[in-house]
Amino acid sequence: MENKDYMKLVYDFYNELLVNKFTLVYEGEITHQVTKAFASLTETKMDSYSENTSIKKKVFHVLIECLQNLSKHANDNSPGLKAGFSGNGIFIVGRLGNEDKDYQILTGNMVENMKIPELKALLEEINHLDKNGLKELFKKQIREGSLSEKGGASLGLIDVARKTGEKLEYNFIDIDDQNSFFILRTKITRN
Repeated sequence: MENKDYMKLVYDFYNELLVNKFTLVYEGEITHQVTKAFASLTETKMDSYSENTSIKKKVFHVLIECLQNLSKHANDNSPGLKAGFSGNGIFIVGRLGNEDKDYQILTGNMVENMKIPELKALLEEINHLDKNGLKELFKKQIREGSLSEKGGASLGLIDVARKTGEKLEYNFIDIDDQNSFFILRTKITRN
């Protein structure tokens, strides 16, 4: 790619960020230090919007859950990564709507295709439950949930749905025979 084309790509990317009101975008390894930095940056940005405390707490909680989910569950199968380099993904925070009414948090990471049916079933179950159903599922997972090899019992996804009161939007984009790219979008309404 020529230098001029590369610079145009950067400019186009910048414009896409502005149009879609993305205020924070990160791609790479998600560590404890990165999580702390994002929490601080998001808090500063929300303070600049004079956001009320309850919305800040909700966004902060969802942000931490999503980052922890990426940190624990992102596969090390990303193209060009050395084996064993897990916790890699993309993380985006933005505001939606003409009146900047809602916040959105998007995450993306590689997932093995063999894990998709179980993950999709969990997401569908979460999306079909009401507030009380989510509360019961959360309690059930605490009592009976089996931990994955990476330490999760699906509590994070359930908790995100409970805190936001919104359905979890997701998609799996085929990469190859063994891997897909998992995108999760969480909306936090400001009303």
